[in-house]
Amino acid sequence: MASIVFKRSVHILAVTALAFGLAACGKSDESKTAGQKLDSAITQTEQAAQNAGDKIEEGAVKAGEATSNALGQAGDKIAGAADTAGQKVEAGAASVGAALDDAGITAAVKTELIKAPEISALQINVDTKDGAVTLSGTVPSDAVKNQAGDIAKAAKGVTSVINNLTVKAG
Repeated sequence: MASIVFKRSVHILAVTALAFGLAACGKSDESKTAGQKLDSAITQTEQAAQNAGDKIEEGAVKAGEATSNALGQAGDKIAGAADTAGQKVEAGAASVGAALDDAGITAAVKTELIKAPEISALQINVDTKDGAVTLSGTVPSDAVKNQAGDIAKAAKGVTSVINNLTVKAG
């Protein structure tokens, strides 16, 4: 973009310089010598070139400022998007971590239930949400129901136990 503006500016400068040179040569001022006329034309051309250069410089400064502003805004948007993405990743990681913790608690409770000889672990469902363990299913006695609840309470990471086991004699 900048090279196109520069090329156009150079073309405008060249055309302007030629126009001033031709205009100075075409004047019918008989009192000036050819050398004076040429000096005048050169001076006018130099002035036109200086004016064109000033305008090009002003345009370049404005273009630079606009580019700087656009880059600053883009940088702000990128930083905001990165912050948002980071927050979403952290929230997702926390959610995944909680799910893994719950799965680990469920596995630990099931493992301990399997180890207890009086308990038929296949008859007990264990669900965990945010550290709260829910036991459901059937057991043969109140003693087994209480033992299963105690095993669940003893597992690492358990915050509470909801013992929905029903006693059903065999």
